[in-house]
Amino acid sequence: MSGQNNSDYESYYVPEQSKLAIFASLTLFTALFGAASVLNDRLSTIKTGVAADTNSWFIFLTGLVLFLATLFAWFRQTIVENRAGMNSGQLKQSYVIGMQWFIFSEVMFFAAFFGALWYVRNLAGPWLGGEGDGGRMNGLIWEGFSYSWPLMETPQDAVGISNQVVANNGVMTGPERNLSFPGWDNILHWLPMWNTIVLLTSSVTAHIAHLGLLDNDRKKFNLWLGITVALGILFVYLQYLEYHEAYVEYGLYLSSGIYGSTFFMLTGFHGFHVCMGMIMLLIQWLRSTKSKHFTPEDHFGFEASSWYWHFVDVVWVGLFLFVYIL
Repeated sequence: MSGQNNSDYESYYVPEQSKLAIFASLTLFTALFGAASVLNDRLSTIKTGVAADTNSWFIFLTGLVLFLATLFAWFRQTIVENRAGMNSGQLKQSYVIGMQWFIFSEVMFFAAFFGALWYVRNLAGPWLGGEGDGGRMNGLIWEGFSYSWPLMETPQDAVGISNQVVANNGVMTGPERNLSFPGWDNILHWLPMWNTIVLLTSSVTAHIAHLGLLDNDRKKFNLWLGITVALGILFVYLQYLEYHEAYVEYGLYLSSGIYGSTFFMLTGFHGFHVCMGMIMLLIQWLRSTKSKHFTPEDHFGFEASSWYWHFVDVVWVGLFLFVYIL
C-alpha cells in the first residue's frame, strides 16, 4: 500500500542461535530412557525375585537434572530478554501460541491413557471374559476367566504360560482392596476426595491471584499465589500418603493386573504434572516477591503457568471420575 514505510511496523526481535533446544531434547530423551529402564528393572525383579543391578536410576536422575538445568538456562535467558524490552508484541503472541500447543500436546498425552482405560474396561476385558466373539476364545486363552472391574490380578493359566521364560512364575494373587469409592460411611477417610478438594481450591486461589495482578495489587497477588503453591505441595503429600496406603495396607502394585497398571500410570503421570505446575508457579511467586516482576500488562510467565495449572486441575477431575468413581 502506498505511503507505508518500515516505521509503520513493530520491530520483531529474533534471538541469536542457541544449542539449548538440542540440549533439552537430548537430556529429556536420557531421562525417559532411564525411566523406562527403571520400570523394566522392576518387572525383571518381579519375575525373577532378584533385584537387578543396573545404572537405570543414575541414568534417569542424571538426564532429569540436566534437563531441568537446561530449562533453567533457557527460561532465564528469555526472562532477561523480556525485562530488557527486546520482546515485541508479535514475539509475545508467538509465546502464547507455543504454550497453547504445548498444553494441547499434554491433552493428547492424557487422552491416550484415558482411551486405553476405556478400551480395557469396555472392549478388551469383556471380550476376554466371553462376551461377543470372545466367547469362542475364552477357553483357549484363559479358561474359566471371568471379567469384572477392577481387575487386580493377571490370570496365570494361559495355554503354554509355564513354558514361557518371560512369564510370571508361580501363583499371582492380587490385593483384596482398591482405591475406588469406599461408600458414604468412609468418605471422610478417602484420600482421593481430599485431593480433589485441595486441587480444585488451588485453581480458585490461582484465579484470585490473577485478578490481584490485573488490579496491580502485588500484595494480593503474592498472597494468593503463595497459597496456590502451598496447596500444590499439599496435594503431592496427600498423593504420597495414598501411594503408601496402596502399597503397604492394600498390597496394590503396578503389577496388580490392569487396574494396578492403569491406576499408577494415570495418577503417577498426573502427580508428575502437578509437581511441574507447582514448580512453575513457585518460580513466578519468587520472581514477584524477590524481583518485583510482572505488571498488569506484562505477566505472561505467570499467565502461562496458571493455564497449565488449570489444565492439571481439569485432568484430575476426569481422572477422579473415571479411575475412582465409575
